Amino acid sequence: MTDGFAKILYRLWPGHVIGEVLSKRWTETAIPVLALILIVVWLSVELPGFFSPASFPEMFRQAGEIGLVVLGLSLVLIVGGIDLSVGSIFALSNFTALLLVNVYGWNVGPAIFVTLLVGAALGAVNGFLIGILKLRAFLTTLITLIVYRAIYELLIQQYSTQITAGTPDSAVWDFLGIGNVYGVTPAIAACVLVAVVGHLIITRARVGWHIMAIGGSRRAAFNAGIKVESTIALCYVVSGILSAASAVFFAARLSTVAGEVGLGLEVTALTAAILGGISLGGGNGSVTKALLGTMIVLLVRNGLINMSVPGGGTRMILAVILLISAVVDIKWNRNRLKLLNKVYVSPTYHELPPAPECSPQAVGPYRMNDRLADVETIGLGEVEGPEDVILDRDDNLYTGTRHGDIMRFLAPDYKKVERFAHIGGVPLGLAFDKSDNLYVCVGGMGLYYVTPSGEVKRATDETNATLFSIIDDSRLRLADDLDIAPDGRIFFSEATIRYEMHDWPVDALEGRGNGRIICYDPRDKRTRTVLRGLHFPNGICLANDRQSILFVETWNCSVSRYYFDGPKNGKVEKLIENLPGYPDNINEASDGNYWLAISGMRNPVFDLAQRLPGFRKRMAARLPADEWLAADSNKGGVLKFNDQGEIIDSLWDIKGRNHPMITSMREHKGYLYLGGISNNRVGRYRLPGADPNYVQSVRRWGSR
Repeated sequence: MTDGFAKILYRLWPGHVIGEVLSKRWTETAIPVLALILIVVWLSVELPGFFSPASFPEMFRQAGEIGLVVLGLSLVLIVGGIDLSVGSIFALSNFTALLLVNVYGWNVGPAIFVTLLVGAALGAVNGFLIGILKLRAFLTTLITLIVYRAIYELLIQQYSTQITAGTPDSAVWDFLGIGNVYGVTPAIAACVLVAVVGHLIITRARVGWHIMAIGGSRRAAFNAGIKVESTIALCYVVSGILSAASAVFFAARLSTVAGEVGLGLEVTALTAAILGGISLGGGNGSVTKALLGTMIVLLVRNGLINMSVPGGGTRMILAVILLISAVVDIKWNRNRLKLLNKVYVSPTYHELPPAPECSPQAVGPYRMNDRLADVETIGLGEVEGPEDVILDRDDNLYTGTRHGDIMRFLAPDYKKVERFAHIGGVPLGLAFDKSDNLYVCVGGMGLYYVTPSGEVKRATDETNATLFSIIDDSRLRLADDLDIAPDGRIFFSEATIRYEMHDWPVDALEGRGNGRIICYDPRDKRTRTVLRGLHFPNGICLANDRQSILFVETWNCSVSRYYFDGPKNGKVEKLIENLPGYPDNINEASDGNYWLAISGMRNPVFDLAQRLPGFRKRMAARLPADEWLAADSNKGGVLKFNDQGEIIDSLWDIKGRNHPMITSMREHKGYLYLGGISNNRVGRYRLPGADPNYVQSVRRWGSR
């Protein structure tokens, strides 16, 4: 009953879905979107007619003006600073525009240009003090807020009467203030234009990446060669320019230099930025978040005004919202990874039948022997992590290394080794096609191939995405083995879509079907997933019927057959259901059977833990990964089986002296070549009675 309840509970409980959702960056934007929807519903109920078509132009004008200020302030926040002087810069820029247009009678174009220069100059003062002189941003902008505000108040005492009396006769100026085209005001158009350009800069331009890097860690950015001081100063200049641009539209709309102009704007803009998801800690933010925060604050402020809340009360409410947002932002950034680590790893109930007996005293096909104890070693200490091995038509031996290289040992004695190609990532499964291109599954990168001349080319690094999958399963994370069909189609396995190359033990801990089989067709460059929900699929081998492939599921300790052609097209059959260890690569044998690598042995304690998901979750949360229960990877072996799934031979190294972890084997001219991802050499074992002329590429593709 306990096992049955656990099986139902952990297979239905979407723990891994919760973890995936929390790991997505879009969740930070989803919360402001939800808040915006709730506010719209609340205002629609409390204030009927609040969202009438007649109110949209005025609302858009305010949104454009506030949005420009918020975008500038958000840029400063992303780079790791803060600007409390935006309200005072706004006020001085508003004064400048009205003085030039109303009093001195300037044309609108030059007046706007000079106003923007004033905003840039005021922002440059902040930038120089904070970026170049490295003063504290909060204290510095607090002081400039006071200074700029004092200058503004002195100026309006002298010029307010003249500005109020001035009535510029300019259609352009009137259009900037009160005009619209199909309901779109100039202010909102300018805001959208700045938002689009800003998004492209932040996400696509080098300076945008530099801004993100500086906000994340100034020291690291400096060590990387980024010009930290000038970039920070530039952000403050841009913030000043955008505040001035906002002031131009405000001046054209209201033509006022009252003492309250810009007062509290820094609180409004800061609240909008933080509510939208711009982090106070820097290094995290986007244009979308800034605009969402702007809309939320604008609706709240206008709603409070329509409810006859006094100006002081509105500012106080916005300040409280800012305080709450800041607390949530700080707490979320501090504890997000802790929470994610607790919920992301989500073990499920995974039941295996009792492992077959394989001790030296056992009776049966899995009985252990010591036939691999004294195999010959090739390249001892010259390769690290040769997960798979393969030989070409000229008997040269190829293998990948953990450094991202494909190494070639030259026939006939394999004493000389050279770097055939550098791909990167972790090269895993290998296969030659008809033209002697060496296809390679690269962990963390996808499917690549190396031409006979050593040129590296990418075949594919993505496949079709699942329509309703929360995981971004279009990108290839852990492609690990492959084989090639007669028509050139390449079938390869991806062990897991949740974890990266070096996190494969976590996938074992989960016991969940995170893997898949993918097909890539070089003829039309199309990549598609053909099987999903597999438990760490690994070895792939074309079957003798040339209409199906054999593949292993490592954590299921099984071998299956998938038909990709013929009358059984699309069908999956279980070939071997219960192995004594964890299977890895499969390859052809010269006698028409198949070789299967066993990378590690099962033990009853780990098998029991697979039926205790709660225990495994506590283990993952409380212990470092190197102290988790795991399979015995110090014993490896090779099995031979036929098309009916019958074991007909076995090779073992009981004491693990030579090849403690065997992940692949390849038969070639009477020898079996052994690879192991944890080894530092390639093994070679003479096969008694094997075909001394067998070459896989020749049998598969014919002679050159």
